[in-house]
Amino acid sequence: MRAALPGLPSRHPLGGLLPAMYSEDDFTQRFTAGLDAVLSSLLSTLDNLPAYLDPALAPEDFLVWLSSWVAAELDPAWPLALRRDVVRRAVALHRTRGTARGLVERLSLALGVRAEVRDGPGALWSATPDTDLPTRDQVVVRVSGPANLARVEAVVASVCPIHVTCVVEVVDP
Repeated sequence: MRAALPGLPSRHPLGGLLPAMYSEDDFTQRFTAGLDAVLSSLLSTLDNLPAYLDPALAPEDFLVWLSSWVAAELDPAWPLALRRDVVRRAVALHRTRGTARGLVERLSLALGVRAEVRDGPGALWSATPDTDLPTRDQVVVRVSGPANLARVEAVVASVCPIHVTCVVEVVDP
């Protein structure tokens, strides 16, 4: 949360902007100095707004709010660099969400593991009316190397479409 920063000088002191009649009044100068102390952090934030909107430069507490703008799901346990990268790549991750490529990218980014997705049969059609529906196959997500199965399953469940059954297999390379 942005708050007043003790000792931060105002770049635009209000006392100096008043008419000459008030420039020598002690009470007015002290009053405007108090306002300067409150407004200095606000003015500093506005002066640096482009840095606040850049995930690589935004303060850590502001990054959480910034992630809500792009609907990026951040795990507080992730290192700061990873959280910044997820926010930076959020639009690209949303573009591929629900696809095999998107799942592989998400697993690589979130857990640093290599994955392979063996997708189901896809779409089928028939020229004959009243044909039986195809059997529903599973999407198999095969993860190579040491991985925490529970964390992999949690990531897969968060991005797997609701109508698809996903199964996770962890194999040693």
